[in-house]
Amino acid sequence: MARRKRRNHSPTFKAQVAVVALKGDKTLAELAQQFEVHPNPVTDWKSQLIERAAQVFGEGNPPAPDPDLKTLHAKIGQLTLENDFLENALTKAGLLSAKR
Repeated sequence: MARRKRRNHSPTFKAQVAVVALKGDKTLAELAQQFEVHPNPVTDWKSQLIERAAQVFGEGNPPAPDPDLKTLHAKIGQLTLENDFLENALTKAGLLSAKR
């Protein structure tokens, strides 16, 4: 008797199954049969969704810090300077057309 290979389910699939399980329209056995998985993972995914639902709406995640505009402007200036330098060097070497 050949064993079936272990399947790895994508996070999207797990979320879809967990959401359907949360709705409660079908029994656990019906969901397992519909999605062709064992009932245990369905239960696990449902509980994981419930536990981590607050993280989706921002609780537990610190807000992203505001970017330092002075540093970003300095980086833009540096990259512009490097691009100009390389363009001039390549044009002088004949590797880049001057028409650009």
